[in-house]
Amino acid sequence: MFTGIVEATGLIRDVEDLRTTRRFRVEAPALAGRLAPGDSVAVDGACLTVVEADAEGFAVDVIGTTLERTVAAGYAEGARVNLERALAVGGRLDGHLVQGHVDGLGHLIRCDMEGEFWLMDFRLPEDVARLTVERGSIAVNGVSLTVNALPSADVCRVGVIPFTYRETNLGDLNEGAPVNVEGDLIGKYVGKVLAGRAR
Repeated sequence: MFTGIVEATGLIRDVEDLRTTRRFRVEAPALAGRLAPGDSVAVDGACLTVVEADAEGFAVDVIGTTLERTVAAGYAEGARVNLERALAVGGRLDGHLVQGHVDGLGHLIRCDMEGEFWLMDFRLPEDVARLTVERGSIAVNGVSLTVNALPSADVCRVGVIPFTYRETNLGDLNEGAPVNVEGDLIGKYVGKVLAGRAR
């Protein structure tokens, strides 16, 4: 379980295609010594298992399902990624409950500066859009964000403060860029219950 509060960013290094998986090394000095093999870490919001760790960073293996559903398939050397270690029991929940189970790919369709902050519009996968509500929560590349508005049935608008824009990879995105999207956990369960009652 995660909170969507990014602890650090890292850089993708040594992308290696193995027989059935893809291995990424992530250069992450800020988390060096705080991750060990077997630990869970959210990389752009996708929960992955650390398979190697050293003083410079860590490595993860990514399987086909994750490659199909997330931005991991497009990682290139030097790409900046958002990182968050799993929430410790008793830890502060500063964002919202994020499982690290990416629902699918969204796409940035608009980014405009409004005074000191940015308004960003993302086109969402249908199943995420259906559960997204104004002033609710959504995770984009692992960043916990509040839904500012819903300009259309499949578009979500969020406001991004300068700190978040600078300290995460949201500020690196160009129009059309794919992003990992995880819908609100509570919305998923409510939607499932209501769908069952409608039968």
